[in-house]
Amino acid sequence: MLDVAPDLLGCIVEFEGCAGRIVETEAYHHTEPACHAYVGLTARTSVLYGAPGTAYVYRSYGIHALLNAVCESYDVGAAVLIRALEPLEGLEAMRERRGAGELTNGPGKLTQAMGIDLTENNTSLVDGPIVIRRGEPLEYVTGPRIGITKAAELPWRFCALGFREVSKPWPPGFRASLR
Repeated sequence: MLDVAPDLLGCIVEFEGCAGRIVETEAYHHTEPACHAYVGLTARTSVLYGAPGTAYVYRSYGIHALLNAVCESYDVGAAVLIRALEPLEGLEAMRERRGAGELTNGPGKLTQAMGIDLTENNTSLVDGPIVIRRGEPLEYVTGPRIGITKAAELPWRFCALGFREVSKPWPPGFRASLR
């Protein structure tokens, strides 16, 4: 999981005519309390204990669907949250869904912009409907996870250098990388 999170930076997420380059991720593992799998195997967490390369899409705070990539073996509940994208294709559709503001600089924003919802939970990220394709590796900085209260101090947030789409607050050392 800690290898997969930075490896996903630069990969391309595609869904129904929209595409974006992954520029920010966060890792989650069943041994730490911020991970949904921390409670063990349940109906909700079974996806996290499933096949690597599976989408785990869940509702956050009853509002936003968040996209995660399951990334460990069947006995390990772990996933990588896709936190931000650089929009590449389907910008008109993304703007229709999000308005004129920021499109993909946060996990809820990017799923709304891409049109991803809970129906994509427990589907293949290789065969679709959401597909993650290999991209060019990107340089990155790490920092503490954000938007959570448990185990936030873990440096399991990975932010590609030079991309304004990375969600705020930016990690230490990131600002200097902006073009």
